[in-house]
Parts: sequence; structure tokens; C-alpha cells
Amino acid sequence: MFPTVEQCVSCVQVCLDLTGLYIPIYLVRLDERNSKLVILAGEEIEVAIALDKEWVFLE
Repeated sequence: MFPTVEQCVSCVQVCLDLTGLYIPIYLVRLDERNSKLVILAGEEIEVAIALDKEWVFLE
């Protein structure tokens, strides 16, 4: 299973925004259960990117 092009573009944008604020990115992973890209960054930041490239902060 691979991420969509839209997910990849959103992932790069989110990663650029995070690293621009000097927040380290620890993990980028495709969750095969729901096809979302998940980014773990900083101390408590979790971002999920859906198939339609919409991203949200997870709590």
C-alpha cells in the first residue's frame, strides 16, 4: 500500500512547516488500517493526513 500523491504533497508541506519552526520530526508512517499518513514530531505533536490530503492534529 502506498500513499496518494495528494498525501505526499501535504506531508512535505507539513514537514516543511514543522522543521521551519525547528520542531524535530521523529516518524512518518502510513497507517495501513485507515490509509492515513501519520507524522510524530516534537514532544507531543501528532498529525494525520487523510486520502483527500486534509490533515488534522491528533490529541
